[in-house]
Amino acid sequence: MKNLLVKIAAAALISLGFAAQVGAVETKTYDDPYKMIEAVADQTFRRISNDQPVIQKDVEHLRVIVNEELVPYIDSRYAAFRVIGNYIKQTKPEERDAFVVAFKDYMVATYAGALTQYKNQKVIFEPAKAVGNQNIVTIKTRVIDPGKPDINIEFKLRRAKDSQNWQVFDMVAEGISLLDSKRAELGNLIRQQGLASVTALLIEKSKAPITAPLQGNDAKN
Repeated sequence: MKNLLVKIAAAALISLGFAAQVGAVETKTYDDPYKMIEAVADQTFRRISNDQPVIQKDVEHLRVIVNEELVPYIDSRYAAFRVIGNYIKQTKPEERDAFVVAFKDYMVATYAGALTQYKNQKVIFEPAKAVGNQNIVTIKTRVIDPGKPDINIEFKLRRAKDSQNWQVFDMVAEGISLLDSKRAELGNLIRQQGLASVTALLIEKSKAPITAPLQGNDAKN
């Protein structure tokens, strides 16, 4: 059940999108995290809908959508460093850089698989609040899928020091953190096998064909 909720969270992140303008040269930035989530959601819904003919012919096109519409709004480096944890002190800069790229590609594959479950779900956003000088905020949403229980999703966003631009670094589905789940999945492997070994593992995992997430008793990861 825990693994399924994590994958649902990934699907919710895909549904929200955090998308860039299609065909834009530069990624649009947002100094209001609430406006960011709502504005890019509409763009992402349109992209998924418009690309359905391509997706039906080649599901691998979902990687393209994720890279173009989602990745620019995720703080992949910050999330990857959180996964490495205290072991980061025992790593070299080039090892960390390689892991960030491999982790990003691994998450792209994870999100692309979750995106196969997109069925025009409706997302309700909590009212905007003043963020003031906060550098980390949590935005609550509710995913409505007819015939199924609503799913409560919390998105965690941060803005770096001396920056007004907000990016997502984690989401929590029904109390389960996607980032914490990846830390649990990879943290012990990093400590036991080293960062370079886990980087190579993620590179191989990210090459696997895109498939829908397993559910129920079939979920293994």
